[in-house]
Amino acid sequence: MDDATEFERHRAHLTGVAYRMLGTLADAEDAVQEAYLRFARSDTAALRDVRGWLTTAVARICLDELGSARARRESYVGPWLPEPVVGSPHPALGPEERVTLDESVSMAMLVLLESLSPAERTSFVLRDVLGLPYGEVARTVGRSEAACRQLVARARAHVRRHAPRFTPDHDQHTGAVKAFLAACVHGQVEELVRVLDPDVVLRSDGGGLVSGVARRPVVGADRVARLLLAVAGRGRVEPAVRPVNGAAGVVFGADGEVVGVMGFTVAGHVITEIDFVLNPEKLGRVGPTGETQ
Repeated sequence: MDDATEFERHRAHLTGVAYRMLGTLADAEDAVQEAYLRFARSDTAALRDVRGWLTTAVARICLDELGSARARRESYVGPWLPEPVVGSPHPALGPEERVTLDESVSMAMLVLLESLSPAERTSFVLRDVLGLPYGEVARTVGRSEAACRQLVARARAHVRRHAPRFTPDHDQHTGAVKAFLAACVHGQVEELVRVLDPDVVLRSDGGGLVSGVARRPVVGADRVARLLLAVAGRGRVEPAVRPVNGAAGVVFGADGEVVGVMGFTVAGHVITEIDFVLNPEKLGRVGPTGETQ
């Protein structure tokens, strides 16, 4: 088997690793391509564990990228949200071709991972998502095993404190999203409030390119409901329930183009978080069929 063919066997896995670490498909694919170039320059015949070598390589590339990406996002206009992955299955929803409702690729979890340091995020993804041994994590991050254990412990504690409540039940999640969409279509505040948690959080990402987008998170069922219904009343859009980052979400189209994508976090039977991506630079990969191309 030649190097290119061998590499393609692992591309979906590597894309999934990079997406969890970087939050955008464009950056993830760049990292995977760089990993391929390093692989092609290596003595591949001497590699006993190609998948492990490639995972380490792409993780190191992502670790380097995280520093500069974090600096760029500090000057981002309004809340930063990850690039949504619409449709299923998709390579970015790996590794190991995970099924739907994988919390590690949810919009809310990727937002939370943004608050970790690059070393913490890398160590957490490698250890707790991929299950790599601490020795491998240490070699990737360039720190001692003891230091990596501390990084993972800090990341775990942060995630436990701030992770959204989450229902790992496909039918409950989908039911809540469909009820949300029906309430929006009917245009009734009271109906919409009933499907929202009292402390629901709405984050909107327009990247400074879309007018009328809230530049701070909106909190509270009544405030979120009134804002969403006001936005819905401004023009004609066609909403459709589609898989977004592995769970039911909503894709909004207008005049044959995708103009917004919503991801949801559901706990019990109500929505606790809404992540609304409107930045056109993050929607270019979502085709007219509502699938990430």
